[in-house]
Amino acid sequence: MTETTATKTSRRAVVLLSGGLDSMVTAARALEDGFEVHALSVDYGQRHRRELKAAAAIAERLELASHTKIALDLRAFGGSALTDAIDVPKDGVGDTIPVTYVPARNLVFLSLTTACAEATGANDIFIGVNALDYSGYPDCRPEFIASFAETARLGTKSGSEGAPFRIHAPLQHMTKADIAKECARLELDPAWSWSCYDPAPDGRACGLCDSCRLRKKGFAEAGITDSTRYAA
Repeated sequence: MTETTATKTSRRAVVLLSGGLDSMVTAARALEDGFEVHALSVDYGQRHRRELKAAAAIAERLELASHTKIALDLRAFGGSALTDAIDVPKDGVGDTIPVTYVPARNLVFLSLTTACAEATGANDIFIGVNALDYSGYPDCRPEFIASFAETARLGTKSGSEGAPFRIHAPLQHMTKADIAKECARLELDPAWSWSCYDPAPDGRACGLCDSCRLRKKGFAEAGITDSTRYAA
């Protein structure tokens, strides 16, 4: 991070940038809203590490103010198909929380983003969670985001001094088709981002995991071409 003791400004924000479509659109929305955008990406030992390269490319192409990358290896805990020796499901999106759920991931990541924001001098945090066309993860729900905002207020110096953090989730109530349309409106190339949980050996997105299916469905419903290369 290039600035760690900056004076607080209401126009500085930190975005949690995974490298996925939703986080890319969220970062672009924050820029459009007039924020000086700093990005945070987490290498948590995810099997789809390709998303970290996408995050770096997005930060560069959007000319974000800074891009901080930290390592927090959640493989030590396991418990998810993304961090453990568990097969990624390829049979479609179901009605239960899938094994691709990483225990408390967004709780951990928002805590890190809040720490980054406080050190950077930002009161605004952006996260690209979505609660409509998604895999049913509990840490994507609006009530979780609202609850975390209160936790951040209570547990930080900024919050105790009357400058609580604002948690922005601009895609919260959008469908994947809506997000695909936003991607096009903002003139972003979908291929800059990476959504696949289980990349094919040749480097293409698998096209069959929950994340690929939801992404493809969204672009198809929006009538917009997804420039991503899929194996299936």
